[in-house]
Amino acid sequence: MRYKNIYVAATNQHVGKTTSTLGLVSCMLQKGINVGYCKPVGQKFLDLKNLYVDKDTLLFADLIKFDINPEYHSPIILPSSTVRDYIDHPTHEDFLGRITQAKDFLNHHHDLTIFEGTGHPGVGSVVGLSNASVAKSLNASVILIVEGGIGSTIDMFHMCSAVFREQNIPISGVIVNKVRPDKLGKIEYYLKTYLDRLGIPLLGLVPYDECLAYPLMSTVADSIKGNVELNAENLDNNRVENILAGSSVDLKELNDYQNNLVVASTRTIDRAISRIQTFSDSNNILTTPISGVIVTGEGDINPITKDYVMEHHIPLIRTNFDTFGVVIKISKIEVKINRHTPWKIQRAIELINENIDLDKILQPL
Repeated sequence: MRYKNIYVAATNQHVGKTTSTLGLVSCMLQKGINVGYCKPVGQKFLDLKNLYVDKDTLLFADLIKFDINPEYHSPIILPSSTVRDYIDHPTHEDFLGRITQAKDFLNHHHDLTIFEGTGHPGVGSVVGLSNASVAKSLNASVILIVEGGIGSTIDMFHMCSAVFREQNIPISGVIVNKVRPDKLGKIEYYLKTYLDRLGIPLLGLVPYDECLAYPLMSTVADSIKGNVELNAENLDNNRVENILAGSSVDLKELNDYQNNLVVASTRTIDRAISRIQTFSDSNNILTTPISGVIVTGEGDINPITKDYVMEHHIPLIRTNFDTFGVVIKISKIEVKINRHTPWKIQRAIELINENIDLDKILQPL
């Protein structure tokens, strides 16, 4: 059976567009639907042997098991220089034609294709590729992802949906993401009441899940411009659930979290690791509660500390930032789902499956 294609847009970056799209694609697969994926307009790309594809395409290629063909799965890449170049030298390149060609190919091979939008709805407007223009060329049902709230969410929805109203494209449904669990009932009542008046289905509310916000050590290292001195091979394996200040390691937090990041100066790191090791030994804990160590300041690290780090394969990073600066940098990390975060992929799928009314999304042709 053929279904009307779906275009997933969002009110802004980091609202959960890729996470929601991933969950939708997987859930449709579980229903036995032959699903295709396309990122029609990408900004951040990867170079695969001189083939440029949006970075999210790799994630979905792993999930759906398709061989990436940029012409069909990532037809347009707009790097940051595009705006200046286009204004300086306007072209008449048939961007929408390339997207339509990709749609036709995917329609031929799949019963449903889910297209993932880019940024907020206005992204790409300078070259005629706003999310609304792209969705219109695809003749797809638009699902808008908004972030959990009431007043601010409605304001953002109204502003962003105007881009689609301008093109006479209806919003087929709304998914509310990152909702505080204790606010679910209240937010659902008010947003459903508001959307009902507009005749727009509320497809579901996805509670905020802390697991999806855990960064990898590789992301942490990049954020602080750190120099990895030990166990670099585990940067993409170890995640950070909690940060411990080395000057005052809280033993209760060692009980509560399994993936702690220790941030300490060269003056305090040896004492911090010694305390952690003593805690583990006294509680017969054979594994380490530490997923990473960041050392600030100049000076040498005690060989005993290095032995502990090496024994447990913990990435150790040196940085020029002080301890406070490291914590600030990490707190500003915008965590993205990717191929190196399988626990996030699985959790994203579960959240969509548990909280979204998939039957409201599917429109048989």
